[in-house]
Order: sequence, then structure tokens, then C-alpha cells
Amino acid sequence: MNNKPDLTALNAFVLVATRRSFRQAADELGLSPSTLSHMLRTLEEKMGVRLLHRTTRSVSTTEAGERLLRQLRPVLQGLDHALSSVEQFRQQPAGTLRINASEGAARQLLQQVVPIFLQRYPAISLDLVTEGRLIDIVSEQFDAGVRLLEDIPQDMVAVPFGGELRFIAVASPAYVARYGQPATPDDLLRHQCIRFRLPSGKLYRWEFSRRGVERHIEVKGALMLDHLELMAETAADGLGIAYMPDSVALPWLRRGKLQQLLEEWSPPSPGLALYYPGHRHVPAALRAFIEVMKLPGVTAGREE
Repeated sequence: MNNKPDLTALNAFVLVATRRSFRQAADELGLSPSTLSHMLRTLEEKMGVRLLHRTTRSVSTTEAGERLLRQLRPVLQGLDHALSSVEQFRQQPAGTLRINASEGAARQLLQQVVPIFLQRYPAISLDLVTEGRLIDIVSEQFDAGVRLLEDIPQDMVAVPFGGELRFIAVASPAYVARYGQPATPDDLLRHQCIRFRLPSGKLYRWEFSRRGVERHIEVKGALMLDHLELMAETAADGLGIAYMPDSVALPWLRRGKLQQLLEEWSPPSPGLALYYPGHRHVPAALRAFIEVMKLPGVTAGREE
């Protein structure tokens, strides 16, 4: 009798231990939670050791499970890399490409890159996950991520796309008529501002620059939001001054619902970039995605 666990069960264990949820892992594997739970109980019986603590609300690894998890991750990743390294011999790349992105970045990809990519590579399934937090794409088993270039870890390969990005302060004409325009960033401290809460829970500092002079302002305001579209809508309703990417504000600016403030203090900055680990083999599906990004007129991507 062979008591060695099979690869499917080991991969399922890593996914459950990483996600800390049977339901989420089962959804990703296309299994029912009960089937997945039975699979892992069988794995524990074969190994003769308990790997997971289970309660009705949570899943966590035992000491033995944590040790197995640390050693399995690089082994399974190495196997994935070995298999993906021969994909170049296929006529067309295939498989699943997992990309983690912020909501705004995902929207830009869906508008500019994804339609062409899916048309060119019908054998590839694209799993695009929106996530507010900047996560570890390796431990979370993503092929790549998309964030602001300035936020990407230095040990990653970055492919900028979509051009420069400008963050601007905006308010409704009614608000400006009632309270006046700020002449400098410091004047914002005397205004009602709509503050943005980051996924980490921290409030975002508004950043301005003019001819080498930089100002980071901790604005004041009674309203805090965590969604840029809601901020634009709320500012258009006259509840205060908001700070956001110009791409979010543009539809409102065109309709005259918002107007830009402190324009000379809002220079462009590096925009978005797709990034992936530089020390590992690049899967054929990811390479194909990058090639589409680099097509003329798409996003002008370039590797850095």
C-alpha cells in the first residue's frame, strides 16, 4: 500500500493553508468544501500527522502543517516553472494567467489590453483579481500584479503601461463659489476635504509639487471614503474638495460637475506598471500578455 500523498492533495493543502479558508480554496479548485475537507483529512491520515486546525469560522496550520507549507511552496512553484518552461513548444500558449490589480488598474487593463489579449490567445484563461492591498504575489500564487510604479518592490521586473498619471484636487463649481479656491496646498487646511482611506486603514496624504518644492498635506474633513468613484460623485455634490487620479475625475470635469484646483501644483508622475518576479521563468501566458501590452497604440509598455 502506497501511503505517499498525491500531488493534487498537496497542492490543495497549500491552497487551503494560504487562503485560510476551505470555501475559498474549494472555489478556486472547482470542488465542494466537503470534498476538499475529505481530501485533506485523507492526506493527514496518510501522513499520520495533523496539518490543520479547523473551527467553524477559521482554518490555521498546526506546527507540522506550517513546516510542511514552508517546504512545499518552493517545490510546487519549481514544478510549475518546469512545466511552464516547455510551453514555448506549443503552437499557442494555454492555461490560466492570474493577475492581481487594484480596481483602477484592472479597469484600465480591461479597456486597453484584455480584449486584444483574449482575441489573440483563446486558449488562455485570464483570472484578474482586484485587491486594494499591495500583496505578496508570489506567496499568493499570482503570476503578476499591477500597481503604481512607485509602489512596486525593487526586486520585481516592472513593465510600465498607460502613460503618466496625475493626481489632482477637484471641487464642484458650487463649492468654489461658496468657499473660494485654495491658492496653495497649505490653504487646503482651511477647507472641507473628502479624505481617502487606504486599504491598510491609513488616511492618504495629499501630495503636491511645483518647481522642486514638495508639499505633503494631512487635510481635514468630516467625510472619509475608500472608493474613488464615490469621492468624485460626492465632490460633484458640493460636499468638499477631493484628491484623485485625473482619469477618475475626467468625466466629471468634462460635464462641468467638477473643476480642477491647484493645477500648477499637480505635475504628472509615473503611472501604472505590471510586475512579476525576476528570478523565475516567465510563463508563456504572461509573456503573451506583456507582448500585447507592448503593441503600438495599446499602453506603450516597456520592461525596467
